[in-house]
Amino acid sequence: MTEPAGLASHGVAVSSPDRELFPGLSKRDLVRYYEAVADAMLPHVAGRPLTLRRFPRGVTAPGFVQQHDNGGLPGAFRAIDIREAGGEVEPHLYIEDAAGLVAAVQMAVLELHGWGSRIADLDAPDRLVFDLDPDPSVGFAEVKAAARAIRGRLGGVESWPMLSGGKGIHVVVPLEPGHDWPAVSGFAKRFAETMAAEEPDAYVAEMSKAERKGRTFVDWLRNERGATAVMPYSTRAKPDAPVAMPIGWDDLDAVDAANAFTARRVLDEGLRVPDGWGGTPQRLA
Repeated sequence: MTEPAGLASHGVAVSSPDRELFPGLSKRDLVRYYEAVADAMLPHVAGRPLTLRRFPRGVTAPGFVQQHDNGGLPGAFRAIDIREAGGEVEPHLYIEDAAGLVAAVQMAVLELHGWGSRIADLDAPDRLVFDLDPDPSVGFAEVKAAARAIRGRLGGVESWPMLSGGKGIHVVVPLEPGHDWPAVSGFAKRFAETMAAEEPDAYVAEMSKAERKGRTFVDWLRNERGATAVMPYSTRAKPDAPVAMPIGWDDLDAVDAANAFTARRVLDEGLRVPDGWGGTPQRLA
């Protein structure tokens, strides 16, 4: 029997559904993956300006980065005009619903990265992210210890871990209304610099790879206007299709790598959403 030329999901037509975007993982599979995670993912990604990593010929071929609406995208992608640092105004992309996730698959988006604020108020960040980026010589056990150290140093401000799908862990703090970018960025910078000053053999607060040797970079730079971080449940553009996976603190012990979860694993085993992950917006001390 001849395979149909396309499929539709949430009102979005997906062409060439059996084209592989990852080895052994087709557009059809990715649509199924995003259908499975949509309810858990959308509260974090909807209404956020996005930077998309697109790979029209699949992850093994060169891709490109897109954040502006240049036409030709499915209607499930929306755009909002944003004045950038240089003064120019550009239409930035965002999505609102599961149709947007399916549209991302149709356009061969293999990574979705989002701002720390939403289109409703671009100058009011609603999340803070510490991205733990270890030197290759640093073991994952040390990265987990760093994540727990951040949690402890935050005191009464609750945080949640997310496996990045790459080498590290993101520690995410949801913020209540009333914060602005200077306050959030300043808090994150001081926090990272204090960690590095008090434990210089373990942590560094500077981006330089030379400075990072043998240590973990506590990346606080995601917390500036226009900066982005990978969105929860997004696939990553690596051959085995790892995903950025939120987990509970109690589950961290059993995880042995930041890329432990893949889109195929979620399809085969189902999705377990940690209770309360990323909930309860808070005010920074």
